[in-house]
Amino acid sequence: MSQPSRTRPEGSAQALMTAYDTALLDLDGVVYAGGEAIGYAVGSLLAARSAGMRLAYVTNNALRPPDAVAEHISELGVATEAADVINSAQAVARLISEQLPAGSRVLVIGGEGLRVALRERGLEPVESAEDDPAAVVQGYGGPELPWGRFAEACYAIARGVPWFASNTDLTIPGARGIAPGNGAAVEVVRIATGAEPQVAGKPLPPMHRETILRTGAVRPLVVGDRLDTDIEGAFNGGVDSLLVLTGVTDAALLLAAPPEHRPTYVDADLRGMLTGQPEVTEASGGFRCGGWTASARGGELTLDGAGDGSPLDGLRALCAAAWTHAGDGVCGLDAGKALSRLGL
Repeated sequence: MSQPSRTRPEGSAQALMTAYDTALLDLDGVVYAGGEAIGYAVGSLLAARSAGMRLAYVTNNALRPPDAVAEHISELGVATEAADVINSAQAVARLISEQLPAGSRVLVIGGEGLRVALRERGLEPVESAEDDPAAVVQGYGGPELPWGRFAEACYAIARGVPWFASNTDLTIPGARGIAPGNGAAVEVVRIATGAEPQVAGKPLPPMHRETILRTGAVRPLVVGDRLDTDIEGAFNGGVDSLLVLTGVTDAALLLAAPPEHRPTYVDADLRGMLTGQPEVTEASGGFRCGGWTASARGGELTLDGAGDGSPLDGLRALCAAAWTHAGDGVCGLDAGKALSRLGL
């Protein structure tokens, strides 16, 4: 059940790591970027787990199987089991298994994570359109995925077999910046075939269902860096979310977020799980958080005050002003001066 439109970030007197039983953490842009741990991530995860919060890693990246991802997180300093990792490969494999008989052949365009997930569901991965597949599944295959793999997908889809995609994220954050994601590769096949895939990953229901089935979370908190996958997925699932500003989303995108992309909480990084969250209150015709008061006037978002308020408090106040002004739409007011004051 979806949440109603949010007009401001919420506050929490209780630390998030004790207010929620399970953190459903995205990986790329949240825990690591380009394989290296993001600042404060390891310490924050260890502290949250010590406080009794279960850590589950929920990623749209279908490249690696859960045991490889768990090993990587463990090497970063947070001991992790394969059962703690839920990926879009598992979600799409379940979706396929519900539509095809056991033992069906599935043409894989992607990495080992897809093959492992398909076998787990009793399906047989194959590599060529000539292997008589009953379906095609496409997931992120890394930067070295050969162009010919897209051709194999097109040949099979042209014969009328159903096409599935683990996710449609257009980009993926890495150590050197933002790179093309699986969604960009899906567009290649879509343009060539005119077909439409069934998609399983965030923000769509199959991924949320897979996550809840595997974790048993009762009061989960989605933690992510993307509005269009992590936060929208939480919105669609009717659960709370924490946006961290360590990946794809910047302050300007956050202020322009439509209702389904507005997080419950906003923080700089995973340290936000370890603390409460400040309240945003109405004040002086605008919204106040910390030492800042934000309002929408004269065709722009304005910011007054400062005091001891942190830039994040100013951003939270600006979110309230922008989202309230936008209602169920998108705020188009100029926020450049206000964000410059915050250094964002």
